[in-house]
Amino acid sequence: MARPISVLVFSFALYLAGIAASASTRNSSPTDYIVASCKATSYPALCVECLSGFASEIRQNEQHLAQTALSVSLSRAQSAAAFVAKVARVRGIKPRERQAVKDCIENMGDSVDRLNQSVKELGHMGRAVGQDFMWHMSNVQTWVSAALTDQNTCLDGFAGSFMNGNIKVAIKRRVVNVAQVTSNALALVNRFAARHRVAAHTEKP
Repeated sequence: MARPISVLVFSFALYLAGIAASASTRNSSPTDYIVASCKATSYPALCVECLSGFASEIRQNEQHLAQTALSVSLSRAQSAAAFVAKVARVRGIKPRERQAVKDCIENMGDSVDRLNQSVKELGHMGRAVGQDFMWHMSNVQTWVSAALTDQNTCLDGFAGSFMNGNIKVAIKRRVVNVAQVTSNALALVNRFAARHRVAAHTEKP
């Protein structure tokens, strides 16, 4: 079945953006490569902050970049999930807060599971090509997107002025950070997938 034209146009646009980034960083330092790559994300400064310490491991490799971004997202999600679990044991919180915290624990647990699956999937794909590559990447994209939804669902549970207070502030600060890091990771995964897809398409006779 032919791919929808809109998908190919979007992928091609990402591919061209990637080519420009690659050309500008080919002879640059590993950190410069991360700075250029993070321009494709919604929170570039946070992206650079999270990934610059791993520049030597990333080695200007797109798959390593996406893998590292997912690993950082997983680590922060695990930390936030542990924090929310501690909050649940605090005495004296209001019933509505307690229910929101309980729901958030479930949401963040699901988020951690999905990010963990994504890290493993991307790590196991090796040098997969063609349909095998796209199958692996589709799994990763689906799981990371679902993890981001889980994080936002946690935040939705604290919506409304009646939820205002220290519990909301503390949880929101941590989960918003995780959601932003996960959003960045998804953007880098999508960029990696799109460039590979368009490259494979243009190489066909």
